[in-house]
Amino acid sequence: MTSQQAAAPLVAAGELRTERLRLCLPDPSWAPALSDYYLRNADHFAPYCPRRPPGFHSPEAWRERATAAREASLSGQALHLLLFRADASEDRIIGDVNFTNVVRGVFQAAYLGYQLDREHVGRGLMYEALAASIAHVFRHMQLHRLMANYVPSNERSGRLLRKLGFNVEGYARDYLFLDGAWKDHVLTSLINPDVREPS
Repeated sequence: MTSQQAAAPLVAAGELRTERLRLCLPDPSWAPALSDYYLRNADHFAPYCPRRPPGFHSPEAWRERATAAREASLSGQALHLLLFRADASEDRIIGDVNFTNVVRGVFQAAYLGYQLDREHVGRGLMYEALAASIAHVFRHMQLHRLMANYVPSNERSGRLLRKLGFNVEGYARDYLFLDGAWKDHVLTSLINPDVREPS
């Protein structure tokens, strides 16, 4: 299966849909919406993100990153998805899901990351988004392993991953430098039982 074939079902439809959400590939035209999403959630995301330099979340900067993320998604090197409410009339981004560092060969794996707008936390929306996107990645990208790591104090993220079937595999000291400090992480993974051997 080629990278283009793996991405084809999502690209042909333009988006994944769940009961309450649309999950879309990034588009450079959404740069102002991306800037707004990250700026209005800056304090909410800060404990789990690197500190960003001035201008990092400008529309111009997000136009470049959206272009790169879309290209990486179409090539099969990653899958970046933006979350929108299905019933919303405007393009207001409320979350993002990212499958990055895709490695093929004998590994067939990727890292999972996700964030949700502070106003939408606690409604089951991220579970809904991840269930749909993981199903897509396992079926169409034929990945065997997904890895998702979280800061121990982020208990909500830990509960979400357990609900999705992720298993704890370890504990990494000083794993990532986030919000100005090295932070430990709990290491988890989810295995795709339908991939018996690399394609």
